[in-house]
Amino acid sequence: MGLLSLLTTNPVAFVIVAVALVLSLTVHEFAHAWTADRLGDSTPRRAGRVTLNPLAHLDPFGAILLLVAGFGFARPVPINPNNLGRWGGLWVAAAGPISNILIAVVATVLLKVVPRSELGDTVLFYVLSINIVLAVFNLIPLPLLDGSRIVAALFPRTLGRALMEFEMQPYSFILVMVVIYLGRPVISGIIGGVQTWVLGLIGLY
Repeated sequence: MGLLSLLTTNPVAFVIVAVALVLSLTVHEFAHAWTADRLGDSTPRRAGRVTLNPLAHLDPFGAILLLVAGFGFARPVPINPNNLGRWGGLWVAAAGPISNILIAVVATVLLKVVPRSELGDTVLFYVLSINIVLAVFNLIPLPLLDGSRIVAALFPRTLGRALMEFEMQPYSFILVMVVIYLGRPVISGIIGGVQTWVLGLIGLY
C-alpha cells in the first residue's frame, strides 16, 4: 500500500510521513557520500552528493514507487571502489543504515525527554518508525541494497564477488525490484517484527 492511500485517509499523517521519509532518505544518502569522501573517494563530491539538499538525492521513479507501491528508493551515491578498498567499501555501505539508526535513537530520546504533545509525539513516532524500517530494509542482503555491499566486503572472494557481478548486469535492477515486490509479505514480516521488538523494547508498543 502506497502513500497515496494515506493521503486519502489521513492527510496530516501523509504530510508527516512524506517529510520524514524525504529527510531520512536524504540523510541516508548523504551519509554514504560523506563517508566515501572522508575515506578518499571524491566521486560523490564531484557528483554533488555531499550535501543535505534533498533534491540532490531523490529519484523521481523511486518517489513514484513510494507513493503507489509503498516501497521505493533514492538515487544511489556513485563511488569508485578502487579508491576505497575492501574495508572502506564496507564503511560506506554501512553508513546509510547507521545514519538511520542514529536518527531513530535521537527520536527515541526526544520522545522520552521532550514535554508531551499530541503532534510532537506523532511526528517523533513516525520519524522513529520510518528510520527503523529504512535501517532494517537496507541491511537485507539483496543485491543493490546496503546489506549486499556489506556482505561483499566481508566475503570478497566468494559470495561478495557473485553479488558484485550480478549488480553489474543490465537486468539486475529490474530483477531486484520484482523480487522485492513479490517478496513484500516476507520482507514486511521481517521489518515489522524488528520494528515491533524495538518499539516494545523502548516502551512504545
